[in-house]
Amino acid sequence: MAAPKVLIPMSDYGHDPTETAVPYAAFEKAGYVVEFATENGKAPQCDKKMLEGVTQKLLGATKDAVDAYNEMSTTPGFQHPISWSSPEFNLDSYNLIFLPGGHEKGVRQLIDSPIIHKHLASYFPATKKPSTKSVAAICHGVMVLSETEGANGKSIIHECITTALPTRFEQVAFWGTRAFLGDYYKTYGAGSDNVEESVRKRLDDPTNQFKNSLSMSPFVVQDEKYNYISGRFPADAQLLAEKAIALVNTFLQ
Repeated sequence: MAAPKVLIPMSDYGHDPTETAVPYAAFEKAGYVVEFATENGKAPQCDKKMLEGVTQKLLGATKDAVDAYNEMSTTPGFQHPISWSSPEFNLDSYNLIFLPGGHEKGVRQLIDSPIIHKHLASYFPATKKPSTKSVAAICHGVMVLSETEGANGKSIIHECITTALPTRFEQVAFWGTRAFLGDYYKTYGAGSDNVEESVRKRLDDPTNQFKNSLSMSPFVVQDEKYNYISGRFPADAQLLAEKAIALVNTFLQ
């Protein structure tokens, strides 16, 4: 049997290194074929504030995550990603689409991409169980899905159980750093909706569908109807990857 295939779509700049590199390392260890995609095939870069300097030490990636990112960033797949704007690009051959997060404004390139929306609008419905296709998303990566509309005009995850970055976490980070980082922690600028609010607005029944935890312990949510798993922030990245691997391995057995 061929190894499962994973695609990690990324903006040219700004994704969280932990939410990208930790799952990548887990997928590689599991023997998966991992590919990256950017808009025009340009090698991506994760958010430097999370990788170096004072912001890294206070708020950013751990040493292990930085090491994992440095290793990932030198691989041929990362250096030479697929172009998602290519006419030949499609998601059909992948068993898992993994959407990393990150609060740096550059991630809007992925969240707002009409091309990515078009491909996900076709792919996500095909993850309805039983299926050999799946999606995992973390933090702002969930917004890529919530902002993608299907043929019915609703978000493709309108009926799914999901989590995303909790409003309280986002607000603590924003107000705690505003004096020296401005609106860095607000992807769409000060005064814009928090991630949780943006996602909730796209759900049919947000009270029951949006699952939250303010614990620092890893927390992920798995939908029952679709092969879809979500996480909140970097601390969930390893568990999210493990759950995604377990899901893929189950339906490929």
